[in-house]
Amino acid sequence: MPLSSLWTLAFAAALLAGLGLKFWLATRQMRHVARHRDQVPSAFAATVSLAAHWKAADYTVAKGRLGLFESAFGAAVLLGWTLLGGLHSLNQALLAALGPGMTQQLALLACFAVIGGLLDLPFTLYQIFVVEERFGFNKMTARLWLADMAKGLLLSAVLGLPIAWLILWLMGTAGPLWWLWAWGAWMALNLLLLVLFPTVIAPLFNKFRPLEDEALRARVTALMQRCGFAAKGLFVMDGSKRSAHANAYFTGFGAAKRVVFFDTLLAKLSPAEVDAVLAHELGHFRHKHILKRIVGLFAFSLVGFALLGYLSVQPWFYVGLGVGPNLQGPNDALALLLFLLVVPVFTFFVSPLMAQLSRRHEFQADAFAVAQTGRDDLRTALLKLYEDNASTLTPDPLFVKFYYSHPPASERLARMAGGAAA
Repeated sequence: MPLSSLWTLAFAAALLAGLGLKFWLATRQMRHVARHRDQVPSAFAATVSLAAHWKAADYTVAKGRLGLFESAFGAAVLLGWTLLGGLHSLNQALLAALGPGMTQQLALLACFAVIGGLLDLPFTLYQIFVVEERFGFNKMTARLWLADMAKGLLLSAVLGLPIAWLILWLMGTAGPLWWLWAWGAWMALNLLLLVLFPTVIAPLFNKFRPLEDEALRARVTALMQRCGFAAKGLFVMDGSKRSAHANAYFTGFGAAKRVVFFDTLLAKLSPAEVDAVLAHELGHFRHKHILKRIVGLFAFSLVGFALLGYLSVQPWFYVGLGVGPNLQGPNDALALLLFLLVVPVFTFFVSPLMAQLSRRHEFQADAFAVAQTGRDDLRTALLKLYEDNASTLTPDPLFVKFYYSHPPASERLARMAGGAAA
């Protein structure tokens, strides 16, 4: 059997197996949550109302159903792009219109992105204006959504096209080790974005004002000093104009680090609880989780670029995915797109390992927060956030192991009560 046919079979088998696994896990999750809908777990009976428990269960099931449709549609679209010839037809049409060269390759990337965005649009709109609206989370107007989309498209063009041009240029001119140079350029861009995001990119979408509550500012500053953490500033973001969900995060890199609180978070938590949430985030820095993730990103992306360097010169890679390589021009954009389409099909099966590592990091950050602020404030803060975000208290254990980047509430609170560190 030709190598291209074996590659086709491997891709199709992985796609079908992944889709089947997604459906099985999602239906397990929905059945498990629905089965426990009518009774609040005993560990939360004193603090979580039955009405809030119902809402979390219904919200989880609604998102799960949408996810099933989205997974099936995504698999169909992927087949359309690959084995059914969609990407090949688009490439041939652009070759006929523009001829081979850099312009045609950039046009292929741009057209693919636009078409993909349009295909995903119904799911995005349904998630925001139906599911989130139904459960009282959506605060976004159609006008704001359109403004966000326009800004996102402009930002994608300003940032995406130059880096795409650079990588394509390296693929065509830097020789057999082009992938090493491209990896270096990609990593440099990621580090630059870490610096630019808090001061240049994020303010395009949200307003940030300095934290004005002097008592809270004093508490937060004292906590950061105890933990040996320095930030550029403390800011409040107007997250409430888009969603009722609450959050807080660190952003930036090096001297550009800053602490950002959603206004929704400050409205729902007491100062002591805000302290506890912030201490949890500081725990990630104390355990160097952020640095480890950046190093991991560097390592995985290096492997990815090296693999792309190998596959981009293999005819079976294109033919086995339903794409005829260009005979009189470069295939670099085709290789990029096919690689981006195919890699998630196979890496999906190792996602539980990454989820497990992330949950371990969350346990460590919780233990750090308990040591700094005490377990009671972190416990009540987590319960408020779980309830406020309608996070189910009764997820399916297998679904948790496969997908959850954060441990479920029962595990986090049990770990805190036992005083165990991860």
